[in-house]
Amino acid sequence: MKQVEYTDDDQLVESMAKQTVAGKQVTVLGAARSGAAVARLLQRNGASVFVSDSGSGERLKPYLSELESLNIEYETGKHMPRALDAELLVISPGIPSTVPVVQDAQRRGVRVVSELEVASWFCPAPIIAVTGTNGKTTTTALIGRMLDDQQKKHIVAGNIGVAFSSLVDRLDRDSIAVLEVSSFQLDHIESFRPHVSVILNITSDHLDRYERDFARYAASKSRIFQNQTEDDFLVFNSDDAETQRQIRGRSDVRARLVPFGIGKSFDEGAFTENGELITILRGKRAAVVPANEISIPGIHNLYNSMAATLAGQIAGVSVPSLRATLKNFKGVEHRLEFVRELGGVRYVNDSKATNVDAVWYALQSFKEPIVLLLGGRDKGNDYTRLYGLVDRHVKAIVAIGESAEKVAAAFSGRKKVVRAGSMKEAVNSARAQAAPGDVVLLSPACASFDWFKDYEHRGVVFKEIVNAL
Repeated sequence: MKQVEYTDDDQLVESMAKQTVAGKQVTVLGAARSGAAVARLLQRNGASVFVSDSGSGERLKPYLSELESLNIEYETGKHMPRALDAELLVISPGIPSTVPVVQDAQRRGVRVVSELEVASWFCPAPIIAVTGTNGKTTTTALIGRMLDDQQKKHIVAGNIGVAFSSLVDRLDRDSIAVLEVSSFQLDHIESFRPHVSVILNITSDHLDRYERDFARYAASKSRIFQNQTEDDFLVFNSDDAETQRQIRGRSDVRARLVPFGIGKSFDEGAFTENGELITILRGKRAAVVPANEISIPGIHNLYNSMAATLAGQIAGVSVPSLRATLKNFKGVEHRLEFVRELGGVRYVNDSKATNVDAVWYALQSFKEPIVLLLGGRDKGNDYTRLYGLVDRHVKAIVAIGESAEKVAAAFSGRKKVVRAGSMKEAVNSARAQAAPGDVVLLSPACASFDWFKDYEHRGVVFKEIVNAL
């Protein structure tokens, strides 16, 4: 990757950012993975850190033990007034901007930033940042694998499960930071500037965090390119209507636009032609790989592969190396993950499908009849988008979690719907509905927090039950 050239002003901003941390009182909201990591980073750089978490319980114990070992003070159970006794408030992705402590801080004029923003202050390396409603984790992991196969020094962090703050000290100017970034992380950035930003798609999700306002959610995603300059790249899905709307026609987009899409061509970007993934970048055309030889299936993964390929090429990965990676990459856990075949039935874990659009893509990935496990903590889902695909591909639905009744109401009369009160009951019900040649697919379209601590926990439990059949 071409080293980003920072102006004197950019360097001054970065230097000033670090100076605002040294000797300052900083409160970190959230004591789990991201919060503990940024607390450590801030302390190492001279800040006086206090951590506040409104939750409690077993999930926090390892992080609290670490804070104690570092003599970082903390509170749990609720946010006391001391949390606002700060010059800087750093919020973890799981903390909504609407909670009273954040609102109170903003009213008092306390500077509020995200963990992502703070970590970027201490990052000497160029950043590749990936966002989108669906496909972020797969694309981020694929870019990391491309860099690994080319033996380029890098880290993979962010929303993918490893806090950026915990790895930023490993970077130098010759390495690359590959980050999965969510809308929550982008909500409170100030100077965060990727050298390559990637927008995969923008569809309805997390509206419970944005007061049911899709425009606010879309605008949050678009913050990924707000600080980019003419020296940077914006890789985006030209087939996604909302992504196009957020980028095209805006006078404040300064980055170099690099689109990707299926069945079209660009002067610069990625596209398919005669079944081949083609890229044109810096005036050079490359036939990268036949689309049907990409190892991860589905049209959504073709989009993810095009985005990753462009980011990889910008980072200096050779076409032969990209080709080999695309043919061998096996995907990520909890995303259309094959678990086992039993009695001629394949069981697939797609627990990371936490919105309707993710399920829409998943249903297109199979030609076999599907028994679908659907439901969880609903985020304002509109299931009508799935009707056509369910009619064509799904033979039965097992409704799970808090939204089981909503799922049943949405699909009863279209398909057989069975309700289940636990994951074990759901798997057994799906097994009873499935015949040899079918697929049992956990693709819930909902958050997991009704029955599980996160989507990973949900996927692990599903796999344990399936493997015990």
